[in-house]
This record gives sequence, C-alpha cells and structure tokens, in this order.
Amino acid sequence: MSFQELLDKDQFLIIAELEPPKGVDTSDFLKHADSLRGRAHAVLVPEMSGAIMRMGSIGASCPLKQKGTEAIVSMNCRDRNRLAIQADMLSIFSLGLENLSVSEGDDVTSGDHIEAKPVNDLDVVSMLEAVKKLQKGIDLAGNDLSGIPQFCVGSEVNAGLAGGALEIEVMEMEKKIKAGANYFFTPTMYDLKALEGFVKKVAPFKVSVFPRVTILNSVGMARFMCRHMDGVLIPEEVLNRLGKAPDKTKEGIAIAAETIQKLQNICQGVLLVAIGGQERLAAVLDQVGSLTA
Repeated sequence: MSFQELLDKDQFLIIAELEPPKGVDTSDFLKHADSLRGRAHAVLVPEMSGAIMRMGSIGASCPLKQKGTEAIVSMNCRDRNRLAIQADMLSIFSLGLENLSVSEGDDVTSGDHIEAKPVNDLDVVSMLEAVKKLQKGIDLAGNDLSGIPQFCVGSEVNAGLAGGALEIEVMEMEKKIKAGANYFFTPTMYDLKALEGFVKKVAPFKVSVFPRVTILNSVGMARFMCRHMDGVLIPEEVLNRLGKAPDKTKEGIAIAAETIQKLQNICQGVLLVAIGGQERLAAVLDQVGSLTA
C-alpha cells in the first residue's frame, strides 16, 4: 500500500528515519531497513541532516524501494538551485519513488564541510509550488513536460514554539498546505500536552502531523537538544526518569515506546529517530507492539 493510501486511512502510522551511509557501503543501512519490515509503515531517508556529507537521499531510497519498503525522499533548499531541484524531482519519480519531504536543510556551519556555499535559490514554499507545477505538467519556466510526476508531499512545522512565534509558524504551515503539503513532521516532542494543543489548533487544516520521537541516550544528549535545537520539548520528568535509570539505553527505548503508545490518542502517527545506534529503532517498535498487543 502506498504512503498516500496509508494517509487516507484511519490508521496510526509509524515512520522510521534511517540515515544513509557516509560512503557507498549500504549493507548496514539495508540491514536496519530489513529489521523495520512489518514494524514501520514507511522509512524517511534524510538528506545530509546536520549538514554532514553522506550518500544522498535519492541514492539511498532506491534500494529501499527495490526491496519493497515505502521510502520518503528528503529534499532541502540548501544545496540546489531551481534547475537542479526540478531535475531531481523528475528523476525521483522516474525511479519509482513517489514520496517527498521538503525542508530548509540544516545550516552548513553545523556540519563537516563548513566551507560549503549554501544555495537556497528557492524557499520551502517555493519548492512545494515547484512540485505542484510539475504535477500540472509544466516547469517553473512554464515549459511543458513529457510525462507528469505525481507525489505525496510533506514538509516540516515547528510545533514546539509558543506565543506569537507559534502563530507565525501556523500561518507558514497554512502557506505550505496551500502550496501542496499534506503531511508534516515536527521537532522532537516528549511534551504531549503541548503537542495535543498544537494538533487541536491545526485540526481545521485536515493534514497529518507526525511528531518526532528521538530515542534518548542520556540526559546530557536530551538537554543539548533542548538548548540547541529549536522547538525540541522534553519535560523535566522525562529527564529525571532517564537520569535515575541504571541502564540509560534501555530506559531511553522504554520511554520512546511508551510515548508512541500515548501518541495514538493524539495524532495520526509518529516519526521515530535514533541518533546513532539505529538498531534501537526495531527495539522500540517491538516494545510498542507488546504494549499495544
């Protein structure tokens, strides 16, 4: 079943994020993908997250598709001009990949090639509008296409903001929806009360919201995310529970699994993320299954 068909069903969806390799050896990447079969409905393949140079999302998504995994290809504004953006979108569809997630991309100064020059020819809304035009059979210059792609398109929304900043973010979200986005990923959110308020606020938009649940390794990691990643919400009770646990890895897995279980009453699904140690993705989803069995 395609991701678009899954979105149209009244079903809680689990998306797992898998980082492509830093190199051409995809054996571990595909092994982790195989471990998610039957546990996750789709796999999001990020495009050089953290501005760390890795195999591109398109190249890593192709073998997933060949093995029957529903892959979501990430594209960002950072690295391409409008020519390359459109060309890659056509290439993605020609390879049988029909799911896109469009984002700004992390600042290059946070990565491993800080001398790189960002492009940012189009912003996120403009990229979404480019997808919409391609799906109508024309490019951004108004030229006709030979063959028309059709995508299921998503983007990102910072649901962890508050006050006036959140109001502006909701307005931006509405622009993205009008430009063609029909699902959204949020930053890491363990504050379910805040998330529930956001989901209710945007319910009239009738789009799917998938909060990120990042598997926590340590209190230090969690506090770093809260301080340096905009919109990340991890309550003190979660930090205290993790800090008191004798086995931080095991406790992080349990916290993520319990959070996903609770999310089933709040939103349509979740994006599960592991920063390093991607074998923990399957461990979390095994616990989710046992919790809901």
